[in-house]
Amino acid sequence: MKYKRVLLKLSGEALMGDRQYGIDPKRLAEYAQEIKKITDKGVEVAIVIGGGNIFRGVAGASKGMDRVQADHMGMLATVINGLALQSALEDAEIPTRLQSAIKINEVAEPFIKRRALRHLEKGRVVIFGGGTGNPYFTTDSAAVLRAIEINADVILKGTRVDGIYTSDPEKNADATKFDFISFDDVLRKGLKVMDTTAFTLSQENELPIIVFDMNKSENLLKVVSGESVGTRVNL
Repeated sequence: MKYKRVLLKLSGEALMGDRQYGIDPKRLAEYAQEIKKITDKGVEVAIVIGGGNIFRGVAGASKGMDRVQADHMGMLATVINGLALQSALEDAEIPTRLQSAIKINEVAEPFIKRRALRHLEKGRVVIFGGGTGNPYFTTDSAAVLRAIEINADVILKGTRVDGIYTSDPEKNADATKFDFISFDDVLRKGLKVMDTTAFTLSQENELPIIVFDMNKSENLLKVVSGESVGTRVNL
């Protein structure tokens, strides 16, 4: 395997499958099997999931809700998704721990860096819920922050698109895909990979990002094996 320790970033919407809202157990089971393929190879896996399939703080704030309250609701949504994914992973016989940036001791461990590292070293998948624990920060920022803290080799951003394009390929059939692109080129071209805070943090810490289609079987294994899948963003 090219990468020993990875942080996988999944959107909350990815868990919906073909639904319009909530969590699709079938999609969860599929993701668990894809993750098992790399844990069986000895890869250490940490995961950050969004909460957009349940509640998105920015959307709530745009409709008049207090932004801080809305963001805390979004954080709780990521913990719900984390619990669902933990259950699916354990059904696939993958030892898993859920850590939360906000204290919910009855359902998740508090985030403690050394404990997270120990879990990873023991071959357990660690899911980080609760975002950063602070309002105004997205789960993209949480993903980059946790990846830096655990010394991950790469951030793997699993999406429903097979990489980064010149424009939205779902709206523009003429969009062309990048196999490799630099951080500077992403910023110069105004491409949306992550929010600006998360992207800048990744750039400053020289942490590469690979954007790939998580819904295609074997893609995660291919990425971790070093095959040219998706788009790689680096210096």
